[in-house]
Amino acid sequence: MKYTGSAIKYGDNVDTDVIIPARYLNTSDHAELASHCMEDIDKTFVSRVHKNDVMIAGQNFGCGSSREHAPIAIKASGISVVIAKSFARIFYRNSINIGLAIVECPEAADGISDGDKVEADLDNGIIRNLTTGAEFRTEPFPEFIQKIIENGGLINSVANGSVK
Repeated sequence: MKYTGSAIKYGDNVDTDVIIPARYLNTSDHAELASHCMEDIDKTFVSRVHKNDVMIAGQNFGCGSSREHAPIAIKASGISVVIAKSFARIFYRNSINIGLAIVECPEAADGISDGDKVEADLDNGIIRNLTTGAEFRTEPFPEFIQKIIENGGLINSVANGSVK
């Protein structure tokens, strides 16, 4: 699993209410959720995010409510992987469950700036800032998590028999 894209960076304690505001929770349409992703913290996000971009964040990303809408909105917006110093536990689990790659790496979160080109090789646990040449190490995903993400989430993985 290797992802390459431009970094879109946020700070600490970005909660699920700003990732996808509660006023949009009346839909489960992924494209609709993506169209409102991050709008309460960054009005420019939807206009500047591109397929395969990488979201970088500080500590406690995804804190707040346990809504699955938040990682769905991020994934549907085109973000390929989220790299942060730390994640709220339920957000981390929800992200894996819906097939969004998510990695804790404080050094990378500090060493990548908004707009930098990033490569995340999650099979080998290597994150590269292609703009600066810096390289960061993280734990590679276990094989079963790789399969869940490759299959687009836990439900798809169970349905096709790749994860039991």
